[in-house]
Amino acid sequence: MVVGATAGVVGLETGLIPGRARVHDLVGLTGPDGVIPDVPAGPAASGSFESFGRRTTVRYSVLYPDGYEPTDPLPVVLVLHGRGGDHTSAVRDLGIDRYLTAAVRSGTPPFALATVDGGADTYWHRRVTDEDPGFMLDQEFLPLLAKRGLDTARYGVLGWSMGGYGALLLAALRSWQRRVRPGTRAVAVGALSPAIWRSYADAAPGAFDNQEDFDGGQLFGRRVGLQDVAVRIDCGRDDPFAEAAADLRRELRAGGGQQAGAHTPGYWRRMLPAQLEFLGRELRN
Repeated sequence: MVVGATAGVVGLETGLIPGRARVHDLVGLTGPDGVIPDVPAGPAASGSFESFGRRTTVRYSVLYPDGYEPTDPLPVVLVLHGRGGDHTSAVRDLGIDRYLTAAVRSGTPPFALATVDGGADTYWHRRVTDEDPGFMLDQEFLPLLAKRGLDTARYGVLGWSMGGYGALLLAALRSWQRRVRPGTRAVAVGALSPAIWRSYADAAPGAFDNQEDFDGGQLFGRRVGLQDVAVRIDCGRDDPFAEAAADLRRELRAGGGQQAGAHTPGYWRRMLPAQLEFLGRELRN
């Protein structure tokens, strides 16, 4: 990815354009961009529903690996897009449908990916407007997927940037409910460059409504909520979220790591094979 595009992604998410990432990108220290596999995408089914949680019409897509059909009762991974994205971003920007086929062909147990509109800048949590993407995912989208024949008893969550934060928060907030109300629970969460901050003052404008909102959505200190969830967190060394991601990874004793890379789709594509293999394996455990 060219430097200008890299800076644009970082600036959108964080409000900062770090100089070190620019220099490292120029001299090749952020690592190569991931290359979308040269394999066919599997079938995709798209639709929409009126969401009470999001107060709007929500679009979604369900992606299957090549060789499988929309009628197959596969386990499912929810895919949460980054800031400014929508349910098409995972395919348009990352080529995730082809990565899914490649993962299954390499031996990963098969599963489906379900992408959905979470709002351009909701950060996947309830806002002062009462818009609540988490409610939409848990109370509306998962039941819809179950009616489509997917196995939602044990599901995974994957997200990048804003969606990486949302994936971790969804699993942390909802997993404890499943111990009281069994039947559907998150068993694995994969986060790529999660947008997390230590303080409200450092957060990107619009990510949270106020200090109270930030405190309620804080991921640090939620290890109990994620104790029954397998977690993988990957973040590039030149990403502005690298330090916070490393701290959270240690606190949660999560898998993943810190590799050469910045806050870019090229880095996220490079890490997708490892993330998808992790999720497929955990869904079958």
